[in-house]
Amino acid sequence: MLDQNGQPLNLLLSRSRLIDRNIDELIGICKGVLFDGAVVQAEAEMMLKWMETNRHAADQWPANILYCRIERMLSDGKLDNNEQAELLDLLIETTGPAAHLYNEPSTSTELPLTQPPPPIEYDGRIFCATGKFITGTRDQVTGIIEERLGSATTKPTKKTDYLIIGEVGSRDWIHSTFGRKIEKAVELNNKGSLINIISEQHWVKSL
Repeated sequence: MLDQNGQPLNLLLSRSRLIDRNIDELIGICKGVLFDGAVVQAEAEMMLKWMETNRHAADQWPANILYCRIERMLSDGKLDNNEQAELLDLLIETTGPAAHLYNEPSTSTELPLTQPPPPIEYDGRIFCATGKFITGTRDQVTGIIEERLGSATTKPTKKTDYLIIGEVGSRDWIHSTFGRKIEKAVELNNKGSLINIISEQHWVKSL
């Protein structure tokens, strides 16, 4: 069976599964790097080499973010102290802090995301963004939405179509300011609203 471009569907499915497996592997590598709570140059070089070797996954989140940032940091052949701190923050924002640092499992799966992840439409839809985003500032995220004819609000209401959660995997979301927005969306849904709660990763895939 062929798709609309004449490509075998089973081949495309196999490639999609391979990319998903590679992204899972990359996230595992990132978590391994975070295990001791620090990032050194050799680890940054190893991650960059992995992404260069697995180029078919390089356009997928979070590899597309990590690759350009790490490549820039290593462009002078040295990962200085400021870059180490920046990369550490980036990895934590991407995968969540290493669970062992808190003697408890990661809570990333406890985020009340809509399952299965819904298709994302923009024209005439209302979005609310909460948390810290790997892909840019909150204003940049809002700009991307508005470029696609969607609109953005600062807090979820019963008219909101999508709540996008940045900083997926944060163990502290339930105690944070952006956690309040998540709780509000869940409360509205419990009262009959249809707010799709989605991760930054799922949102990026729609762009």
